[in-house]
Amino acid sequence: MRLIIFVFGLVTGSFLNVVIYRLPRGLGFVKGRSFCPKCKRKISWFDNVPLISFILLKGHCRFCRKPISLRYPLVELLTGGIFYLSYLSHLSFLSYPLFCGLIVIFFIDLEHQIIPDEIVTPLSILFFLYFLITDRQLLITNYLITGIVSFLFLYSIYLLTKGKGMGFGDVKLAFLIGLVLGWPKVVVAFYLAFLTGAFFGIILILLGKAKLKQKIAFGPFLVFSTIVSFLWGEEIVRLAEKVLL
Repeated sequence: MRLIIFVFGLVTGSFLNVVIYRLPRGLGFVKGRSFCPKCKRKISWFDNVPLISFILLKGHCRFCRKPISLRYPLVELLTGGIFYLSYLSHLSFLSYPLFCGLIVIFFIDLEHQIIPDEIVTPLSILFFLYFLITDRQLLITNYLITGIVSFLFLYSIYLLTKGKGMGFGDVKLAFLIGLVLGWPKVVVAFYLAFLTGAFFGIILILLGKAKLKQKIAFGPFLVFSTIVSFLWGEEIVRLAEKVLL
């Protein structure tokens, strides 16, 4: 069963690659065969087998021989690995669409500095309805309040920095993060996001890859910290309580 879950993750990751490429370009991703971004030739099914085709083709398009982005096998492996961890952790079935959406956000924001509403809004509605049906009281007393407070927290930073510290997409993503994680796991997520964001920002500046006032996509750090908190947030909170108390 574990192997099936991992393979299903690889296949799902292959579809996520299509979404990552087409969504920010305004292209439909539900219909239409995959094509090479370089030569635009349609890709045959035997060249579109997750991970295996990349290895057999030695990372190059069969037609134009241009290199295939490493993002493709990376997304497939990442999705397969996260699906595998979700299964081992006995997480809710909603963890799978959540992680898929977060992976798409990660790579789109990394490349285009865009956090698409087409991903954030449906996930927010999905989790709101789920908690509304399964535990309405907990939704009102924890998850919904945490989502609103998270939104207002990043919105205040957005206003203070006049949009230079982060984009409004990050603010909307914050609502989803708060709604999904609730209190106190959301604290872990934001702490890790700001910590890793500051660390990599300093590294990029020291390496000359970014300037001091240059805007760096914050979404990938929010996504990373949310996945970590969703998987191990409770353990991190308990460890923090032992250290601090």
